[in-house]
Amino acid sequence: MARQRSIFSLILVLLATFLISCGGPNIAAPPPTYTTAQLQKIQTYVPEIKAVRDRADELRDLIEKKDWVFVGNFIHGPITEAKLSMSYITPNLLPKVQPQARQITKDFFSHLIKIDQAAKDSDSLVALNNYQAVFDDIDKFLELVPDTSAPSGEAS
Repeated sequence: MARQRSIFSLILVLLATFLISCGGPNIAAPPPTYTTAQLQKIQTYVPEIKAVRDRADELRDLIEKKDWVFVGNFIHGPITEAKLSMSYITPNLLPKVQPQARQITKDFFSHLIKIDQAAKDSDSLVALNNYQAVFDDIDKFLELVPDTSAPSGEAS
């Protein structure tokens, strides 16, 4: 009986040693960062989005003047280009940020459609409400975009 206990103890010690040696230390993966190529692609499109954001007052003035033809031109011109730029940037963002960027882009497009419809209906109230939402979406999107002056890192 004593012999069986010592063999059993030896097996348990060997098993514990084996399991501990297989566990090893967990090596933490470095946090994802942007590659130089991704930053260059992002840097190409960000100025177009910022240029549209800087023209926010122009669209508001057009809506307030009820100049619906120019509202439509503005939506189908510079703002649609900004939407395309957002679509080009999204795949180059960090994977954890991409779903949020896609949702913001969808919301942005939805608000553009509402402004366009409001322009067709000559409804300045709906147009102004969605005008504000469009530029809020642009600001939210730009918050997800990394600072392209830094070589790598999280969004700033």
